[in-house]
Amino acid sequence: MKFYQRFAYYAFGLMIGMVFLFMFLSGKDMSCSYFPNARVLKDIRNKPFHYSDESKEKLTQKWVDTSDIRRTLTYGDVIFNKSNIPTGSGKLYVIEGKNSKDEAITLEVINYSDKVLLKDIIKE
Repeated sequence: MKFYQRFAYYAFGLMIGMVFLFMFLSGKDMSCSYFPNARVLKDIRNKPFHYSDESKEKLTQKWVDTSDIRRTLTYGDVIFNKSNIPTGSGKLYVIEGKNSKDEAITLEVINYSDKVLLKDIIKE
């Protein structure tokens, strides 16, 4: 069997395999969270989110809004040397991000087993 015939069989099998792969994986909501930062942020985003009185007060000041918080919880950086601190029955996480005016903000979030509480928003 010549090289181009072997290559044709290989390409045909590869195409069939890709078709089956796309058929099985299409429409599935899959994500891979292997790094610690992504795992913590995904866990926080997937729980019911509550606001403390202090954070509600800062949300009324117009330098930050809920879309900035959502963006920080999606693309922010967890500061692990200040995070994972036991606080009552939850753990405190410090997450750095930016608001819509490109100013640095820091979120202090308490992650409980069944909910998440935004403790404070700090403008830097």
